[in-house]
Amino acid sequence: MKPGGQPDMQQLMKQAQKMQAQLMQAQEELAKTEVQGTAGGGLVTATVSGSGEVLSIKIDPKAVDADDVESLEDLVVAAIRDAARAAQELASQTMGPLTGGLGGGLGLPGM
Repeated sequence: MKPGGQPDMQQLMKQAQKMQAQLMQAQEELAKTEVQGTAGGGLVTATVSGSGEVLSIKIDPKAVDADDVESLEDLVVAAIRDAARAAQELASQTMGPLTGGLGGGLGLPGM
């Protein structure tokens, strides 16, 4: 602080720029990181980026039953939700220390 209790605006701007750079770097790192979610004891595996983008779905042939497509659909949804949860946890761990309780909770759209 400057004399008289006034904050040093130049110092505040430098801190804000540094924080912004750290946040951007963390977001880039999240986008590169992959997490997985599973359902049905591993019959369906979803891979999602740390930023929440669905990258792939793997389905064990044992999960495919032409007479019960609905169960397979449920397993796919469950695997994606599990992966999205893992991505949200990763985002919280990565971004939490940077946002420091500033209401910077990363909401992953559609998850």
